[in-house]
Amino acid sequence: MNPYVLVFVGGGFLTVAVVTFLVLYFTADRVVPMSRRRPADAVQSGLMPNAAKAASTAAGYALGGRAGALGEALLRAGIRTRPQDFLVLVVSGMVVGFAAGLILSGPLLAVLALLLVPLAAILVVRQKAARRRRQFSLQLEETLSTLSGSLRAGFSLPQACATVAAELDEPTSSEFTRVINESRLGRPFVEAMAEVAQRTQDEDFEWVVQAIAINREVGGNLADVLAGVGATIRERVQLKRQVEALAAEGKLSGLILSLLPIAVFFLLWIGNPEYIARFGESILGIGALVLGAILLMVGIFWLSRLVKIKF
Repeated sequence: MNPYVLVFVGGGFLTVAVVTFLVLYFTADRVVPMSRRRPADAVQSGLMPNAAKAASTAAGYALGGRAGALGEALLRAGIRTRPQDFLVLVVSGMVVGFAAGLILSGPLLAVLALLLVPLAAILVVRQKAARRRRQFSLQLEETLSTLSGSLRAGFSLPQACATVAAELDEPTSSEFTRVINESRLGRPFVEAMAEVAQRTQDEDFEWVVQAIAINREVGGNLADVLAGVGATIRERVQLKRQVEALAAEGKLSGLILSLLPIAVFFLLWIGNPEYIARFGESILGIGALVLGAILLMVGIFWLSRLVKIKF
């Protein structure tokens, strides 16, 4: 194919995707919509904002019933973006990657970039969700101490949770703020806290919720109950940290072994691009790349299971 045609097509894709990405990024509904803060005649409209809204609406129709699952995954990761907006951003990134690969190298790199962008988006969301769960788990000991101290000071349980939401850092503050807001809207308090335990996937916090639910049924001193649960959780956290310290060497070895083939591939591609380009000239070469990628993913999954210790 004529290189000038590739540059022209890739540049067109790149321009459209970048403009759509920027407009949607700066007009995404992260705060209260302008229509709720200003009169209708003060709302600005234009070609690009309307195009971005149209793309977001089309993405919402495309997601259909899967929007709820995607929204829940984004909520676990702490990403305050609507599912349809997130899908448009990922698609824009795919177009940018495809256009950049088409301009820089050719169809092979363009297709590779097109496939890597959604994979990278999935990995980022999962990594942010895992980091958020870990931070919530590390803050749980301080959370229970604050709850217990507030209850001993004479606060009710909702007031103690409001103290946690005001004094602790993310993600505990936002999760307890959500519990307080939902309880004010009429949702049962224990049910709201149970959803936090489900969203954070924290087994220790599930114990806390069960202890609160049992205490509300049978009565008793909730402050002492939370203090006892906190002592148990503190011992579990110490044991977990010891296990993580012992498994750190294995995790580092698994990470190096997982990244080594990818690094070698890109080093060969930079040093001798003609050698790598031969893989895209025949079905056998493309099949070898696909088979190698599948085996690499299987190896990465196997290593991740070996170094992940459950107790």
